[in-house]
Amino acid sequence: MKKPKITKFDMEKTHPAIPNAYEQLEQGRISRREFLRFSTLLGMSAGAAQFLAACGAPPAAEEAAPVVEEAAPMGGIKRGGTWTSSMQLQLLDHPARLSWVEGANVVRQICEYLTITGPDNITRPYLLEKWEANVDVTEWDLYLNKGIKFNNGDELTADDVLFTFGEWLNPDVGSSMLGLMAYLSGMQDVEKVDDYHIKLHLQFGDIAVPEHLFHYPAVVLHREFEGDIIKKPVGTGAFTLEEYAEGERAVFKARTDYWQMGEDGDPLPYLDELIYVSTDKDAGVAALQSGQVDALYDPRPTDFNALKGVDGLTITPASTAQCLLGRVRVDLEPWDDVRVRNALKMCQDRAKILQLAYFGEGDLSLDAHVAPVHPSYCEKDIPAYDPEGAKALLEEYAAEKGIELPLKVSLATKNDQAEPEIAQALKELAAPGGFDIELDITEPSGYWDRWTEVDLGITSWTHRPLATMVLPLAYTEESIGAWNETRWFDTEFEEVLREAQGTLDVEARRGLMCKIEDIMQERGPIFNSFWKSVWNITNSKFQNIKAHPTAYDLLYDVWKDE
Repeated sequence: MKKPKITKFDMEKTHPAIPNAYEQLEQGRISRREFLRFSTLLGMSAGAAQFLAACGAPPAAEEAAPVVEEAAPMGGIKRGGTWTSSMQLQLLDHPARLSWVEGANVVRQICEYLTITGPDNITRPYLLEKWEANVDVTEWDLYLNKGIKFNNGDELTADDVLFTFGEWLNPDVGSSMLGLMAYLSGMQDVEKVDDYHIKLHLQFGDIAVPEHLFHYPAVVLHREFEGDIIKKPVGTGAFTLEEYAEGERAVFKARTDYWQMGEDGDPLPYLDELIYVSTDKDAGVAALQSGQVDALYDPRPTDFNALKGVDGLTITPASTAQCLLGRVRVDLEPWDDVRVRNALKMCQDRAKILQLAYFGEGDLSLDAHVAPVHPSYCEKDIPAYDPEGAKALLEEYAAEKGIELPLKVSLATKNDQAEPEIAQALKELAAPGGFDIELDITEPSGYWDRWTEVDLGITSWTHRPLATMVLPLAYTEESIGAWNETRWFDTEFEEVLREAQGTLDVEARRGLMCKIEDIMQERGPIFNSFWKSVWNITNSKFQNIKAHPTAYDLLYDVWKDE
C-alpha cells in the first residue's frame, strides 16, 4: 500500500499529537483501532483517520484490524413499518438522572447527543458538526450543526447546550454526569462563544470529553425543560413520544421534519413507528420466538442459546466492557479490611464461573474495572483460584478480631441476568476459603432500590468505551453519593487516574493503566470474573441493525424489508 498523501503538516494542522501517533502505528506499537480513536478524538475526520490507519498499519496489524461501520446498502431501502421490542419500562423523569440503559433507549428516540460512539468503539460528532481540543486537552471547542430543530419547532442553539450542562452540573439534580465531568468546576467553565459554539475550560486535561457527551444520561435538553421528559417530551430525535405507561408500553411515531438524511439521500427515519412492550426476559423470549415482537433487549446467554436456531432471526455478537461486578462497601465491616476483600477475590475460579454463568461467552477479567476492549488496557496474568491463600488471610483477620471461621456474609444481587449463577458458584468456591455466603437474590427492582447500600453485592455495569470514563464514575471521592457504590477512593489511584485522563499518548496511558490495575487488584473494592459478550437478536426483516456493546437501540436509519 502506498504511503498516504496526507502529510505530517496536514496532521499537525488537525492536532500536533497526531503525527507521533501515526509513527507509533507504523511501528506496530499501537493498533489501528487505537489510532482511529486517538485521531478522531483530536478532531480528524473519520474518513481521513481510516485512510491513515489503513496506510500506516503493518500487515499483522491490518489483519487484526476491527471492522469499521459500513454505510447502509443502496437500492433496497424501504419506508414504513413498525418495530416492536421487549424491554422493561421503568419510571422516567429527568434524563440526566438515568441509571439504566432501558430508560436511555426510550429517551434516545426523542432526544439526542452531541456525539455518538459507534459499535466500533469510535466516537464521532452527532449534534456537533465538529470539536477541537488544545494541545493539553484542557480546552474543548464544540461546534453545533446549524438548522437542527426540536420537535416543537425551535432551533437547537448553544443556549440549549448550556442549559443541559447546567442540569448535569447541578448537585440537586443528582446526575452521574457531575462526577464524570469533575474537570468542570461549575458553569463558569462552560462558555457560550456564539449561538453555535461552546467552549469548555477544563480544570485538568481529559481525553474522554467526546465519550462523556455520549454517556447515556447526556441527552441534550430543550432550554425550557422542566424536569420530566414524559410530561414534556421535547427533543431533536427522529421520533416523538405518543404514549408511555411505566411497566406496560411505549409508542413512538416518526417525525416528518427530522434533521438527518439517510445514505440514500432521503429524509430519516425510515420506520413509521416504534413500540416497546414491558415484559420480563422469559416472556420476551417467548414473544420473539412466536413473532409477537421483533427484538429482545440485552439477551441473556440462555436466551442466546434458545434463539440461535430460530429461523427468521439475525444474531449479531459484540465484545464489551459490560460486567456483572462483585463489589463490597469498604466503609463497613468486614470489608474495611483489605485482607477480607482480597480473600474473596482469591475465591474466584474465573474460568469455571464464566462457563457456569455465561457458557464461556466472554473474556476473563482481573479485579480491576478495565476491560480488554478499552484502548489503554494493560494485559496481565489472570489470578488463579487460591482458596488456601484466602483462608490464610481470613484466619489472620479472625484471630485479630477474636471471631471464628467461617466468616458469615450475605451476598445481594438481582436475577435478570446471570447473577444467580455467579452468586451460587462463588458461594461454593468460597467455602473452602473460609467464607459462609448467604444468598439474597431478588427481582431487579428489589436490588436497584438498595444497590448502593448493600455491603456485598453483584451489580450489572454496562459498557463504556474508555477506562478513563468508567473509573471516575465509580471509584473517586467525587462520585460518592452518585455511583460510587463501594465508598472506596484511594489517593494514589486518583492521582494516577487524573494523569491518565490527561495523557494523549496511548502507550504512556497504558503504562498508567498498569498501575491503576495493580492498585485495584491489590487493595480495591471489586471482584470480577469475566467481561460479557452480548448479542443483538432481531427479526431478519429489519435492516441496518447495529449490535452496540452497550445494548443501545439506534433506530433512526433502520428499515423493514417486508
